[in-house]
This record gives sequence, structure tokens and C-alpha cells, in this order.
Amino acid sequence: MTDSAAPTTPIPAAPKVLYVLSDATAETAERVLRAALIQFREARPQIRIFSLLRKDEQIEDALKQAAVDRALVVYTIVNPGQRELLETRSRAYQLATVDLIGHLMGRLTDFLGSAPTGRPGQGVLSQAYFERIEAVEFAVKHDDGQSAQGLTNADVVLVGLSRTSKTPLSTYLAQRGLKVANVPVVLGLPLPRELEHIEQSKIFGLTINAGALIRIRRARLRALNMPDDTDYARRDHIVAELHYAREIFNAHPLWPVVDVSERAIEETAAILLRIREQRQRGIMDTQTDDLVTPGVG
Repeated sequence: MTDSAAPTTPIPAAPKVLYVLSDATAETAERVLRAALIQFREARPQIRIFSLLRKDEQIEDALKQAAVDRALVVYTIVNPGQRELLETRSRAYQLATVDLIGHLMGRLTDFLGSAPTGRPGQGVLSQAYFERIEAVEFAVKHDDGQSAQGLTNADVVLVGLSRTSKTPLSTYLAQRGLKVANVPVVLGLPLPRELEHIEQSKIFGLTINAGALIRIRRARLRALNMPDDTDYARRDHIVAELHYAREIFNAHPLWPVVDVSERAIEETAAILLRIREQRQRGIMDTQTDDLVTPGVG
């Protein structure tokens, strides 16, 4: 009797790892990196952040860890000596690197005719840092329709059905220093009266196509160990919700309606910020291809 070979289970590939190194907060490098990763929708790399690297030993320690993970190193280091150190040690560890600021500073030196100071910009960021903290606290306090009386103090108000990315979008914009509140649209219930008494140009509607919303809600129910045949995830109920939301948005023509279907948070935020900037400059026509209300069938 011949023994048959047991089937082998393929060993999953180790996840790719990206290291972000900075002598300041690392916010700039992380933001640029995440913006670039939007173009790689199937990739799920791990991102490790190393901020406030002011000493050579700190850079060396970070690179040692990167060598273990075989990571790609993305960095913003303004001190020329430390940039040279980082590149030299990265070659020794056989690490690939991306210098996000060095090449730009070289070009600016040639163009402006003056040399950079070589000092990290943490002091310049301190006021912005505290503004972001305040904005994050505001977003938490005004999440999902809470504290409606404070809507007048918001820079942006998001209005949309459940699972249209209101909360993550609020948090992302708060990291940019904007005070964001979000208000849920609930089938059959009126919106808070306070929305009618604030500056309408602050308000944005969020919508999504029915198929995407069904998938998101069913995944949410499964994560909560709940049956996915409840009204919350049933197609007929979701279609009714989308029709109700559309009626509300049609009744408020000054609210741009952004379709979040299949969009990353960063992409939706970029659209919203562009509209906001246009409005602040007095350009009121914001009806672009990015703002097409989807069908609900």
C-alpha cells in the first residue's frame, strides 16, 4: 500500500512593513505615505512610526529594527549629517529608503539662494498641535448627533446615514485642525432644528450606493455576532433610508453631497476640503463629477 503524500498548507507571506522615521512628529511623512498607499488598495502593509529622532543612537536603533523586519524606510530628517548617517547605515543593513524632504530642501536651496537651518520644526508645529487636540475633543463631543446645541461652533458638519464614514471622516479632519460634528440621518426622524440655524455652507451630506452599504452593515453585524437579516442590513430598508436621505439633501440645495462609495477616507476628505476651499474663495459652483448622488436600486 502506497502512502499518499499529505497536502501541504502554503505558508502565508509575511506582511510588508513600512517604517516612518522623523526628527519631529512624523505627521508629514505618515500623511504622504498614506496618501500614496491609496493607490495600492489591495496592499495591507504594517506601518511603524518613529518620531522625535534627535540622536544618532535613536536612528541606529530604529534601523536595526527595520533590518529585522526587512522594512522600507520612509523618512523626514532635516539635519544633513543625520540624513547622511541614516543613508549610510541603511546601506549597511541593506535597507531601501525614501527621503521625503532632503531632495526638496536641495531644490529649495538652489531656487531660494539660501541654506536651510537644519533644525526640526517641532516648535513651529506646537500651536497647530494644540489646535488639533482641541479639534479632536470637539469631534468626540459632537459625534453621532451629540451636543447639537454646539453645532454653531463647528467648522464642518457631516450629515448622513449610519455607516457612511461620518465618524472616521470627522476624526481624520480633526487631525487637520478642523472642528467637525456629525449628525445621523434616521429613517422617519427629523434632523436637529439647530442645523437650520447655522451657516449652511458648513454642512455636507454623505451618501453611498445601496450595494456598498449592505456589505458594510452586514460586516458590522457579523462582527457583533448578530444576524445579518435585520432591518439594519436588509436591502428594502436600506433603499428606503437612501430615498429618505436624498429627500433631505434635495431640500437643502446648499449642502454638497459627497458619494463615499468605494472611497478611502483620505479621498473623501480631499474632495470635501477642496469644496470648502472653493466656497471660502467665493466659488459656489461645487457640482463636479465627485459629487454624484448614487442610485439606490
